[in-house]
Order: sequence, then C-alpha cells, then structure tokens
Amino acid sequence: MSTHAKRERLLLADLLEAAGPEAPTLCEGWTARDLAAHVVVRERRADAAGGLLVKALAGRLERVMAEFTEKPYEELIQLIRTGPPRFSPYALKQLDEAANAVEFYVHAEDVRRAQEDWSPRELDPVFADALWSRLEKMARVLGRQSPTGLVLRRPDGRTAVAHRGTPVVTVTGEPGELTMFLFGRQDHARVELDGDKEAIQLLHGAQQLGL
Repeated sequence: MSTHAKRERLLLADLLEAAGPEAPTLCEGWTARDLAAHVVVRERRADAAGGLLVKALAGRLERVMAEFTEKPYEELIQLIRTGPPRFSPYALKQLDEAANAVEFYVHAEDVRRAQEDWSPRELDPVFADALWSRLEKMARVLGRQSPTGLVLRRPDGRTAVAHRGTPVVTVTGEPGELTMFLFGRQDHARVELDGDKEAIQLLHGAQQLGL
C-alpha cells in the first residue's frame, strides 16, 4: 500500500512540474527550482543537508544547493519522483513516512498556495489524522518560540498545546491548515484565531514558528 509520504512526494513532483522552474513558492526567496533542489539535496546529500539545522554546515549546504539549482529542472523533478537512493536513510519506509509525509505536504502546499487561484485541498480523514498525530508530537518544538501561549484545536474539539504562556491564542482549523500555520505559513492557512486582539496580531506576524 502506498504511504502518505509517497503520495505526497508524487503530488509535489507533479505540482512543481506544472508550475515551472520560475514559479513562486511560499518559501521566502525561493522559486520552484530552488524548492526542488532543496528536496533533492535534503535526501540525497546528507553531507550537506545537515546545514539545515547546524549553522557550521550552512556554507556547505549553500554551495551544494547552488550546484543542484544549476541542474536541468526536469532532472530535479525526476529525482524527486524516483525517491532517495538505497544508501539514504529515507529509503527506509518507516523513516520516509515519519520524516517526509509532513515535509512533502507542506512543500506541495507551498507551491499550490503561492498561486492566486488556490483553494483549500480536502484531505482524506486518514491522512488528516496522520498530520494531527505528527502535530501532537511536534507542536512544542514548532511553537517553542511563539510570542504568546498557543493552543491548536481541531473542529471536533481535540487540542494540542504548542506553547505555554499568557496571553493564550487558540488556533482552530483542520489538521492540514494547522500544519501550515505551525510551520510558519500563517498568512496562507485557513484557520480561526481566538484570544486577545493584540496577542492575535503578534502571533499572526510572528517569524519564529516552525523549525
């Protein structure tokens, strides 16, 4: 059975291909070509991908990214579709699912929602629950620098605390929308914010959400 990560991978590749290399994305400063190069480097060049988290490796990551952005766009798309090589940790199905289902969902939406005519995507309930499960585990990390207390709430009432503090802002939405919000795409997430007006404004413009 196809995993969520695999389905989102193929969707991302299709969206990047249809958009074209110069299309905008929600990743600030990145075109579709830059985003495609990022995805490929992340799972094929572990020697450089560490720069995503370790500042000391950022220079190497920048150089390798520059190399990959020079590759033919069609080649990058094909590398995304075919997935990681055998020696990559992401070749393990369980790790691929754990690390990439959310990653590819967010980046697919980065391409979709950068277009003026985008509309919300209806997710199947199983995938929505999978995203929510990941949010519950990652909420404290993604929301650790929130300028306010932050609670995530699904329409059915289930909640997850992303940051303790006062005043508290409650963000209500479907799991996919909450995922986009907590990954720093606040302006492009269809959610409702409840709380103190000034706190809501502060949270909505916060640059600290996400990894």
